[in-house]
Amino acid sequence: MSSDFLVRIIGMIVLGISGIYLGISLGAGISASQTDMAFYAVMFGLVGALAGLILSPYFTTRPARAIRRTLTQVDAQTLVAGLVGLIVGLVIAALLAFPLSLLPAPLGRILPFIGVLLISYFGVTVFVMRQHDLFAVVLSRLPIRSFDDTQKEAAAVRTILMDTSVIIDGRIADIARTGFLTGILLVPRFVLNELQYIADSADGLRRQRGRRGMEILSQLQKEPLMPIQISDINVEGAREVDDKLIILARQLKCPILTNDYNLNRIADLQGVTVLNINELANAVKAVMLPGETLHVSVIQEGKEYNQGVGYLDDGTMVVVEDGENYLHKTIPVTVTKVLQTAAGRMIFARPEEA
Repeated sequence: MSSDFLVRIIGMIVLGISGIYLGISLGAGISASQTDMAFYAVMFGLVGALAGLILSPYFTTRPARAIRRTLTQVDAQTLVAGLVGLIVGLVIAALLAFPLSLLPAPLGRILPFIGVLLISYFGVTVFVMRQHDLFAVVLSRLPIRSFDDTQKEAAAVRTILMDTSVIIDGRIADIARTGFLTGILLVPRFVLNELQYIADSADGLRRQRGRRGMEILSQLQKEPLMPIQISDINVEGAREVDDKLIILARQLKCPILTNDYNLNRIADLQGVTVLNINELANAVKAVMLPGETLHVSVIQEGKEYNQGVGYLDDGTMVVVEDGENYLHKTIPVTVTKVLQTAAGRMIFARPEEA
């Protein structure tokens, strides 16, 4: 049974009974006839029951959901700042209420109430607008540790949101094992649900990728260097997983770990920090300069005439001139040119014998 339905039933009963009493009172004032009183009671009771059935959610559950949705989109620091500002505003308003109440009527009755509203509003507004400065001042006055130490500790235990694509990719397990990433890996429940949906797919390839993602999560939970948490936190008002991740990252003020190009671009446009594994992989590839020598296994023909193609251990493509004659052989080659493309780094080389 939904909360809306329950509230509608309660509202119908309460307003229906109230309408009956109101109808009896009006009927008694207009006519002393029992028939007229019963008519007014039935008429107002039906109107009250109908109004309670239709309007009750709009005054109870709907506003409550809107307030809850708003509160879930506000980070904890803003909530604390707003609460402190409200308390300070109420204290100031209470101090001013007594002298304002001594003013002649009607000012003595109206101004204290208006003062409470205005001063509370300004208190919340000022504290929320200057929340970062206020928290910096408070933390800098703590005797246990300085503000810089607090900042360093906060950076050390930062939260990193994980996207479905980076879990399926599998390289995150190796990266976490190296210890280069610091913080807590956070997997929201909606990402885990999407991963489970992929693992239950009718497509064999998608099903295999989803199950590999489940295995990667199991491996990450056993890694002591980088703790991982699965959270039930959700984002209302958004259906797509990417939209939920971006909204959640803005609320938590944390980066998103992904290798999804589209998510990367959308997050950048909205000011969300993105940790892209593909960019990391390109950044840590070995730098080759023209004239250096390396050994490459030529595994296939190239697009151009008499070219051969091989790959380094990190996946970098090596195009070997006159390499078609060395198919399925490992040969020493000399680097002639290095080309950086959107897909990664490409090396052109020629056999040393040439």
